[in-house]
Amino acid sequence: MAEPREVGAGRVLLVAAACVVVVAAAVVLTVILPDDLEQIVYRTPLAIAVLIGVTAVVLWRIARQQRS
Repeated sequence: MAEPREVGAGRVLLVAAACVVVVAAAVVLTVILPDDLEQIVYRTPLAIAVLIGVTAVVLWRIARQQRS
């Protein structure tokens, strides 16, 4: 039986920092968008769809690593 892997604090901080950078980049990109595209981002569930998609990818990768 394989031993469970432990995630170190450094890896957790790296993932947290990556999340902060992604959110900050999204804010910057939204601000520099033309008004028409900016309204699409603000008035549609686009952000929710992106969050659901990214969460699914992250969970899939985690589940795949645990099987290996």
